[in-house]
Amino acid sequence: MTCRALMEEVQYDVTKARQTKIKISLAQSEAFRTELLETVCERMNDYRLEEDPVTKEKTFKRFAPRKGDKIYKEFKKFFFHSDAYRPLKFACETIIEEYEDEIFSLIAQETHYLADKLCNENSDLCDTSNHTEL
Repeated sequence: MTCRALMEEVQYDVTKARQTKIKISLAQSEAFRTELLETVCERMNDYRLEEDPVTKEKTFKRFAPRKGDKIYKEFKKFFFHSDAYRPLKFACETIIEEYEDEIFSLIAQETHYLADKLCNENSDLCDTSNHTEL
């Protein structure tokens, strides 16, 4: 679950970087990738755990708007802070620590569907029988 939330955030930033028309690709820049992985877990408090009413499958869904969204300024007037996201942040940091090279490689290869590639193909992080906390 955490892997998918992490990689959705990475995919968002990489897509945003690729849309800029800079001579050197930000998505392939090592400095860009390093900063991205150092800061992405801070955004885990923008997610909440939801359970599908039919399948009972639990997933993390982003509830907070992104900086570019129209509602962002209004949303930030309210202060949302909870220690409830700390396990998600910790799991995010753990995944990055363990799979940093794979994440860097996927970004550099301009891979699409980063969450599927890392969480399902390159690791067993989405296999809930092995990693219920991740």
